[in-house]
This record gives sequence, C-alpha cells and structure tokens, in this order.
Amino acid sequence: MGIKYYRPTSAGRRLGSVSDFAEITRESPEKSLTRPKNRTGGRNQRGRITSRHRGGGEKRKYRVIDFLRDKDGIPGRVAAIEYDPNRSCRIALLHYADGEKRYILATKNVAVGQTVHSGPGVEPVEGNCLPLGSIPLGIYVHNVELRPGSGAQLVRSAGGQAQVAAKEGDHVTLMLPSGEVRKVHVRCRATVGQIGNIEHNLVRLGKAGRMRHKGRRPEVRGSAMSPYAHPHGGGEGRSGEGRKPSSPWGKLTKGGKTRNPRKLSGRLIIRGRTHKKRK
Repeated sequence: MGIKYYRPTSAGRRLGSVSDFAEITRESPEKSLTRPKNRTGGRNQRGRITSRHRGGGEKRKYRVIDFLRDKDGIPGRVAAIEYDPNRSCRIALLHYADGEKRYILATKNVAVGQTVHSGPGVEPVEGNCLPLGSIPLGIYVHNVELRPGSGAQLVRSAGGQAQVAAKEGDHVTLMLPSGEVRKVHVRCRATVGQIGNIEHNLVRLGKAGRMRHKGRRPEVRGSAMSPYAHPHGGGEGRSGEGRKPSSPWGKLTKGGKTRNPRKLSGRLIIRGRTHKKRK
C-alpha cells in the first residue's frame, strides 16, 4: 500500500495522486457476489432532487459484503484481495470449507492463503470475528455491530479501528475513531484488527474531473448566488453571509445536532464525538 505520484505533465497531474494498488491480487470481481447498482441522480421516486450535487459518474457493480460473519465453526481461506469502488477500503474474497464464497473487509495485514474464523470460541487474532465479550481489553477491532445479529455498522472505512476500553456488566466500552466513547452489548460481534488501505486519506484528486467520475457534480457557493436563490446571496462584490451558515431553505447547516436524544443508542454514549478536551 502506498501513494503513487505522476510526472507533472498537466495541471491536474501536478497536484493529483493515486493509490498504487499494490495489495490487489485480482481485477475482476466474483460474479456470484455482484449485484447491479442503479443510480438515481439524487432524485426520489417522484423525480424530485433530494440530494444535491449528484449525477453522472462511472458505472459500477455492488459487491455483496458479509457484515454478519455468521459462518461459525467453518474456516475461510483468503483467496484474493480486490478493489471495491463502493467503499474506501479493500475487500477480501473468502473460500469457506463448505464451498461457499463471501466478501469481507480486508484488514491491514491480510494475505492470500490466510485462514480466518468466526464464532464465540475463536482466538482474538487479526481477521477473526467474535463477540465483544470474548475480546481482551486494549485490542483494536472494526466492523462492530450496534445490536446483536444486526450486522456490522460501526468502523467500516479505510484505516478504521476502535479500541476495547472496558467491560462492565452486559456492555463493552469502545473508543471509536471519531473520538466518541460508547457502550455496546457484549453479544455484538466485531472483527479483530485494523482495516487496510490506511493511506486512503492522503490521496489528492488533483482535478475536478476525478470528482465527476465519482458521481459528484459541481457545488456553487451560496454567497455567489442571488438573494432570491440563497440566504447568503446578494450584496455588492464579495460580501459575507450576514448570518449563520444556512441551507438554501434557511435551515442551519453547521453545528446542528442530528441524533434523536430519545433513542436508546443515545443513552449508551459516554462521550460524544464533538467533546472538547480541557486545556
């Protein structure tokens, strides 16, 4: 894994960089584990735009990822490491002893030929999946469930890892990459190790065209619009917003809380991700 820089033959090449894809061992995906991925251009079933700045981009197929890891007692051999255009990390193709094939998120030190296991009684080594109650303190994990049997929802992006900090009763305390500290039930499963492709955040696009390939259209600043199109618009020359950052419809867009405090998940959060350290 590394970053590749090209000769500055153009303005886009001068500032851009790409991953070297050194860990990739197979180019074409497993056909039985791919599904068509339809694009909506940010529009709902009524044809109205609900997510702005989306549209176009390269065609892609969705790779079905095993977030449950419920093949208990059956060893799986890593057959290939593949690129997934739908996520920032790499994926690993597993061939299980019973003949089934599944995709999982590739860890940092995964290698072809490695054997991984899942279940309550497996060893807490990299790539294995087991309940949080069976993982020793201080171990780094990823692919964490929020509810037992619901499938992994936490720590799934490139370079992500959460640390098992404490155990008390029916809950395990995790320190998440965002800085949030929260409790998760001991029966929730997690995969040991850190997700690979840790240098993903160092890649620079370099030009607008690469963002268009990802399906993102240009964004226009509100302060550059007319006052009837955006609350930040209007004024002579380059002027400030004149108010707190808002959406085109007047809603506050920065610093507003989006989580529902009445849900059970909120009561399990010990320290929020926006917690400020004391000096």
